Amino acid sequence: MSRVTPRAARLTAWIAVPAALVASGVVVSTASYSAFSATTVNPTSTWAAGTVALSDDDADTALFTVPGLKPGSSGSNCIAVTSTGTLPSTVKLYGTSAATTKSLASSITLKIEQGTGGGFGSCSGFTPASTNGTLVDTTLADFGSTSTNFATGVGSWAPTGTASETRVYRFTYGLPSGALNSLQGGTASLGFTWEAQNS
Repeated sequence: MSRVTPRAARLTAWIAVPAALVASGVVVSTASYSAFSATTVNPTSTWAAGTVALSDDDADTALFTVPGLKPGSSGSNCIAVTSTGTLPSTVKLYGTSAATTKSLASSITLKIEQGTGGGFGSCSGFTPASTNGTLVDTTLADFGSTSTNFATGVGSWAPTGTASETRVYRFTYGLPSGALNSLQGGTASLGFTWEAQNS
């Protein structure tokens, strides 16, 4: 029967300690991966900006180019404006780049109506809206100086943004038969702008 010396006993004890630590680590490691778990997930959120969009059928051509204007002259033209935006909006019409010589713009009458039917180059079939059909009935100078931006523009068209919508505008100008002789050689010009802002 062999006899274990005190030195051999101490050495055996020191070897046993690391082995016990390794075994303990294995137990802890195994325990940390054996828990039950559960999750719930909300689908990925997304954001996309809506739009306001306007176009017209004028093919980049002015509503009027009138040389040789004289007392008693008059004329009309229509233009179709379409909203294809995806947001509810309000559309206003105003004048831009007003200019005149010899105060001709103050003598030219201007009537603007909103309705349906017709389009650029032809007002055939145009029907004014039953409510607020006439937007402007004044002079070219007055409209060009009082309706100059969205805040002062005219009109109450409010596209819903759910589908394409179109409104037709009929413009009628005239130079009264009693126009002053001093207007000879005078000029007048005005741009027309429709602007939509989301509501």
